[in-house]
Amino acid sequence: MIAIPSIPGFLTEPNGPIGKPVSRVDGRKKVTGNAHYAAEFTLPDLAHGCIVSSAIARGRITRIDTAAALALPGVIHVFTHENRPSLAWFDRKWKDDDAPKGAPFRPLYDAEIHHALQPVALVIAESFELARYAARLVHIEYEAAPHQTDLRANRANSFTPGKDKGGFQPPPKPRGNPEQAFLESPVQVDAEFTQAAEYHNPMEMHATTVLHHDDGTLTVHDKTQGVQNCHTYVCNVFGLAKSAVRVMSPFVGGAFGSGLRPQHQLFMAMLAATQLKRSIRVELSRPQMFSFGHRPETIQRVALGADRDGTLRALIHEAVQESSRNENYVEIVVNWSGQQYKCDNVRLDYTLSRLDVHTPLDQRAPGAATGVPALEIAMDELACKLGMDPVELRLKNYAETDPNTGNPFSSKELRACFRHGAERFGWAKRSPAPRSMREGRELIGWGMAAGVWDAMQGQAAAKAVLGVDGKLVVSSATADIGTGTYTVMTQIAADVLGLPIGEVTFCLGDSSLPTAPIEGGSWTVSTVGSAVKAVCDRVRSQLVTLAGKLEDSPLKGVAEEDILFADGHLMVRDDRARRLSITDVMRGSGTLSIEEEARALPYLLARARHTFATHSAVFVEVRVDEDLGTVRVARVVSAIAAGRIINPKTARSQIQGAVVWGIGMGLEEEAFTDHRLGRVMNHDYAEYHVPVNADVPEIDVLFVEEHDDMVNALGAKGVGEIGIVGVPAAIANAIHHATGVRVRDFPITLDKVLAGLR
Repeated sequence: MIAIPSIPGFLTEPNGPIGKPVSRVDGRKKVTGNAHYAAEFTLPDLAHGCIVSSAIARGRITRIDTAAALALPGVIHVFTHENRPSLAWFDRKWKDDDAPKGAPFRPLYDAEIHHALQPVALVIAESFELARYAARLVHIEYEAAPHQTDLRANRANSFTPGKDKGGFQPPPKPRGNPEQAFLESPVQVDAEFTQAAEYHNPMEMHATTVLHHDDGTLTVHDKTQGVQNCHTYVCNVFGLAKSAVRVMSPFVGGAFGSGLRPQHQLFMAMLAATQLKRSIRVELSRPQMFSFGHRPETIQRVALGADRDGTLRALIHEAVQESSRNENYVEIVVNWSGQQYKCDNVRLDYTLSRLDVHTPLDQRAPGAATGVPALEIAMDELACKLGMDPVELRLKNYAETDPNTGNPFSSKELRACFRHGAERFGWAKRSPAPRSMREGRELIGWGMAAGVWDAMQGQAAAKAVLGVDGKLVVSSATADIGTGTYTVMTQIAADVLGLPIGEVTFCLGDSSLPTAPIEGGSWTVSTVGSAVKAVCDRVRSQLVTLAGKLEDSPLKGVAEEDILFADGHLMVRDDRARRLSITDVMRGSGTLSIEEEARALPYLLARARHTFATHSAVFVEVRVDEDLGTVRVARVVSAIAAGRIINPKTARSQIQGAVVWGIGMGLEEEAFTDHRLGRVMNHDYAEYHVPVNADVPEIDVLFVEEHDDMVNALGAKGVGEIGIVGVPAAIANAIHHATGVRVRDFPITLDKVLAGLR
């Protein structure tokens, strides 16, 4: 495990909690069933809702007959567009913090059908089983209209989106003359790559429980990555006072993008609760999880031109991606290619194609997980044509500064990732020729790829309350979707004040807590962690002041920077015998509690002058049955440069999970759309394939040392996304090395491998 670099401002014991592999503080609750999720809260009068989904992809409803459903004893009501109350009028009221440019989808707004599985009715009954049965009795007639869900058939109708206030950065302007440079390059690669649509399929399906209290207030338990985002949404849409609604989400059973925006079950549950004045729960079924946002299908072209020594002369990366009719969902698919390698002649182009689908949605490492693999496979193809080692080619074109902007990186230890990853994997023993390594009937392939992701930071606030008993409670309205937020925030707070982990409690998932943004983009540690540090710094300063004022205090006259916090004590750094416990300071000063709140902001000047990014090098071994074409990932080494690692144990888990997802992206995950019907056909776990235990090999994760005192007050960059970015490409490159078959269409299923082998 790496040594954790020290960051100025932490006056704690060097062997404090930060950098230690602390087990999850919420782990016991989860394994004992004491962690409660959105569909597990209740009140005695709780009713249940079941959503009826559209049977067509585009058109309009001509008739709805709810009589049979309403005739069942225990069925309370059926909501449709015909009886929905008047709600917010303007689009801005329906927008959320992650909404792209355009008009957000409004459930039950009118008779128009915009995409398959669109919610068209909500049945409310006294039990879940009755609601589900009654939903089948709702008779709906449609007038279907021509639809288009085929990206390849509609790619010619794409358009270039503009800069979005939501954060989309259009590709930088071309530099040099890439077309001419490509034509003049002695070695060329020009290929098309496709990425199938993928749907969020966390273990916990989306659900909302709205508890209606006697005073008319509502407590909303929702599966979300942003309780305050949902709070603002429901207050705006339903015209409710902020004080009348509290949104809670203490535990989330996986999300990774699916909970960034309020999903339609939240609207449905709120609609029923506000109209019927009672508690309501609405849950989505597994097929209905395919009724909203997804990783969009993408078609890309990458063209590389190089000299015979491997120097890149031209780089062209184009992508067309799907979006809905009503919103411009955009991802930064091609921009990474201009940042990844030195090249004087570059053109990056990105367009959208409107289809009759629900607006796509961020899914782990959006844009990078799609665009970087295409570039990294093309680089492997170029290395093969040059007869050059793939690592050597990447080092030959290593970018010391960001070619897109000319700015230096705040830190970049990708070279170390290449070196340490290759050593751990045993890359030097690789036989370079395809089909040159085998064991029995299995062809063995070794492949690698580089990865990159932004090291982002937003604004957040945190509150801290230190009691006279020495126990600390810190809170912020962030989320923990399984990433370890509870634990790392506890570590940061404990580290700043020198407290044992068990004396610190971190609270999250409550809209009434201090402001925090939606959890996504690997920025939670950077964003909320900086706020936790800031508020604990304030508490620490108060303790130093109180200690200095005590009569006969051993700390009297000692400057704050000379005081160390460790083991629940304040002590002089160079004379640790001069110490006072935190509880003695509190009691001696007559202070029952210290309460502070603080906000942390990004280092804006540094961010204007530098590029902040995480990097990775992924090495993969595959075994391919030469008769059957089946691919088995045998081992993975992932070397990560992500600044200061707050908790190596949870960080390692994050990378391992991301690698598993990368295996699914490379070999299994694919939504099959029947374009005649305009709907996904494999909308369940039986047909929508994701990796299971037998598909997952040993995953070796190593973090290279990287010091960065500009990225934020912690020096931490975040690890949620970077682990997936290079994995699909490394698998594809390993398959080529094993078989000589180059597959550029994800997922790489056995039929594609067999087609090349035959």
